[in-house]
Parts: sequence; structure tokens; C-alpha cells
Amino acid sequence: MPVLVQFFFAMKIAIAQINCTLGDLSGNAAKILSYAEKAKQQNARLLLTPELSLCAYPPEDLLLREGFYRACAEALQTLAAQIFDISVLVGHPHQQHGRHYNAASLLQNGKVVATYHKHELPNYAVFDEKRYFDSGTDACVFELDGVVFGLNICADVWHKMPAMLAHSAGAEILLVLNASPFSTGKQESRYDAIRERIADTGMSVVYANLVGGQDELVFDGGSFAMDHTGTVTAQSSFFNEDLLLLDISAEGQPRGQNVPLLETDARIYQALCLGVQDYIGKNRFPGVLLGLSGGIDSALTMAIAVDALGADKVRAVMMPSPYTASISIEDSREMVSLLGVRYDEFSILPMFEGFLRTLNDSFKGHEVDATEENLQARIRGTLLMAMSNKFGSLVLTTGNKSEMSVGYATLYGDMAGGLAVLKDVSKMWVYRLSRYRNTMSYVIPERIITRPPSAELRPDQTDQDSLPPYDVLDAIVEYYVEQNRSILDIVALGYSEEVVRRVVRLIRLSEYKRRQSAVGIRITERSYGKDWRYPITVRYEDGF
Repeated sequence: MPVLVQFFFAMKIAIAQINCTLGDLSGNAAKILSYAEKAKQQNARLLLTPELSLCAYPPEDLLLREGFYRACAEALQTLAAQIFDISVLVGHPHQQHGRHYNAASLLQNGKVVATYHKHELPNYAVFDEKRYFDSGTDACVFELDGVVFGLNICADVWHKMPAMLAHSAGAEILLVLNASPFSTGKQESRYDAIRERIADTGMSVVYANLVGGQDELVFDGGSFAMDHTGTVTAQSSFFNEDLLLLDISAEGQPRGQNVPLLETDARIYQALCLGVQDYIGKNRFPGVLLGLSGGIDSALTMAIAVDALGADKVRAVMMPSPYTASISIEDSREMVSLLGVRYDEFSILPMFEGFLRTLNDSFKGHEVDATEENLQARIRGTLLMAMSNKFGSLVLTTGNKSEMSVGYATLYGDMAGGLAVLKDVSKMWVYRLSRYRNTMSYVIPERIITRPPSAELRPDQTDQDSLPPYDVLDAIVEYYVEQNRSILDIVALGYSEEVVRRVVRLIRLSEYKRRQSAVGIRITERSYGKDWRYPITVRYEDGF
């Protein structure tokens, strides 16, 4: 006969997995208050919000302005005055005695009753917290309905000491406020870190994460709880706001709904969609424009844009040149029909011929080369930017990480725009995500996926005329850029030394282009954004 295990619940708490807008203090406070009311209606006694939820993350150099701290302090007091019959933990910047902290405060009965200062300040990858904050040193614990809670903030829980201090101060459950950005495999890494803290302290852990896009970063949510054995006992949804309710047992173990993890393809695709949605929405653009080429990069970009914003906010422009294949036009027309977006076709031939006539005397005696190829891209960029100026829509660039790595993109041409959707997506992932998107519904014509990639800037051109196969190129880029491996390390993995050195040289020479590129959505542990800070002017060349 099966043994029935009965749990006696001491209390209910909740996680507000919310999408905050940076600097919108009143709007973020109103959202926190709204979630507090929802949690209260579900009989929750405590609501946990993400790291810096009052102002959103990361505020960057706003944190160098004293007025920003004063505004945050005023907003916190105004919010606290509205909190009754539930306790709320709010993340916020905090100024005290001339020092500045990444803080979390407990709001109860109209007042701020306790404040915790983050101990561990990350200063790697996209994080710059030592530029802005001082480190806290003290534990913060509080008792509610007979349960003692301790606080950590994000990076604290990736280190042993902050959790140990909370445990030594009497905490039974560790509450962690987070603004942890998405990258592939990140949720599994979070689980591993929390299990290490559980092994250190024996405490169960409640982990609240931010959700939403902020410039290049996407926060994926996925808030969760683990019991003292390291078992995930509750899991929130990903890439959307959620209120996760947790029952806390008499033994201090949290339990709640358990949403399954998304597959990798789905995670990346949803991250890109959320990044586009929030960049456009939070910056109040009416919609987006993109140049459609009949190739896979622009096709995937348009699919993401439609899924993120709706077809009514997306406009595609096909700008054929003398070298544009008829199938490129046919496939573009089919795709815009499938997605229902507004579509224009402008031949660039008259403008191209006009430029060549103007430059004829200057170019006399010189062979046709990449100059004429780039000129076509720049004409297209000019047309897109003119439409952007006229209608207010943001231009999405369509280049991928492989191209951005080795400089196969044209300044003031296909690089012209305001958001580079695929900037951190390698070519092989572009193919994989395109196939994934078609499993949701068929929107990318099969021929776009299967035909050899080409910029179509000269007769019979393909990308592989001047680049190694994309599987080889992408592997070298991943090892060198994302994993920071040396040339000799990569060669030892079986790659041609000549090819590796050529790719690395192209990466180095293309830095000046990347500095002028649009911000792009980060999906890996090292994107061409804050993660990558290489000099443009430099004589050193990697030899090892």
C-alpha cells in the first residue's frame, strides 16, 4: 500500500517575475504594487521582486548621478507608504553615508523596515558593478510567521560567504533577487550555483529573476525554488511576466507550479523576439523596416520581427540590383505573403548606374572590385534610412555574428540601422533557428534555407568564394571569441593553422566596423557588445 506523505504549510509567498522599464520609477513602482495586490489576493504573506526592480537593470552611468539616487529613494518611500497586509522585498539603488549600494529593502506596514546591501559585485562580461557600487558586508535576516528568511542579491549566491553569513544569522530560507541575463545554458548554470549554496548551508532557496529586454541584454525570467535537497520544487515560465506562488512547509521547504525548461532552439528564438519587442516598445518606435534580400538572414530577421511585434508593425523592402537572382525576388514575395507584412520593391539599378557615371572619371584605370559591391549595399542603406526618417520606423539590420566577426558587412550599407537582431547569432544557428521557426508554422520558404548563401553583389557570387565553410568559420569564432582560446589551442583541435590565422586576422581587422555597428541582442556568453572590448588601434597580433 503506497505511503501518503502529507505536508503542512506554514505560509504562502510569491515571486513577482516582472518586466521593468529602466528609469520609469513610477511605472515600475506601480507594477510592483499591482503584483503585491495580486499576491495578497492569493493569501501570500511575502512578495519577492527582482534585483533593482524599482529602477530596472542595468542603470549604468545613471548611477553616477546623485539625483538618480534621490529619485529612487523618494520612489521607494512612496511605494512603501502603500504596502499593507503583505511584506514586499524591492531591489533598488541605495545611497548611505556617501556610499552607494545595490540594495534590497523590506517594506512592511507603510515603512522600509530593513535593507540589505549586495556583497559580491560582478565586474566581468556585461557587468560593471564595481564602477558604481560599494560592497556590503552584513547579513540581513527577518522573521515572518515563524519562518526566518535571509537575503542575497544575484552574484552573492554564486559565492559561498554571503549565503553562509545569512545562515549563521539564523536564516532558514534564502531569498535571492536577480537580474541575470539570458545566454545559452544559463538556467542550468543557475541551478548548479544554487545547489552549491544548498550544499553549503542546508537552506532551501527562492530565486526571483527579472524578465524583459534592455538594450543588448535579455532577461529570461525562469524564477524558481529549490528545497534543501537541491530539487527544483517550483519553476516559473520563461520570457514573460509571471506571479509564482509558493507554499512554504512547516519544515521550510517551498513548493509551487513547475513549468518545464524550454529546448535550446526555443529559448534562443524567444530571447530574440523579446529583445526586439522591448527595444521597439520601450523606445516607442511605431514599427520596423528591413531590407529583404531573399537570403536566410533577412528572412529569419523578418520572422522574428513579426512574431515580436505583429505583422502590422513590420515593413519589408526588396531592392534588387542587376545581380539579384529571380528566385530571390520570388522567395521574398512568397514570405511576405505568408507573414502578411507590408512590402515594397525598389530597383537600385538607376541609382547604381548614376553613381558609376559620376565616379567614372575618378575610377578610370581601376578594376572593378569590392568598391562596386559595397556601393550597392550603401544605396540600399540610404533608401532604408530615408524611409526610417520619413515614417519613424527603426531599421533592423540583418547581418549575423559570423559576418560581423570577419567584416563581411558594409559600413553605411547593410550595417545601417538601429538594432542588429542577429548580431550574436552565428550563421549555423541562423539555419537552425530558421528550421525551428518553420516547425511553429511554415513562413520561411524552403529554398531560402537550402540554397547556397550569397550577397548577390556580383555574378554567381557565393559566400564560400572567400570564406571557409560556415561550420568551420563558426567553430573558430566560438573558440576564439566566446571561449577566449588561443590560435594554437584551436589548431590543436584539428583546424588548419592557415585558416585559423586568417580568421583571427579578419576578426582583428574588423574591429573598427563593429564599433560602428548597431546594438545587437546578446544570446551567448560573449557577444560583440559590452563583453568584447578590444582596441581598434593596436600592433599586437595573436601568434599563439
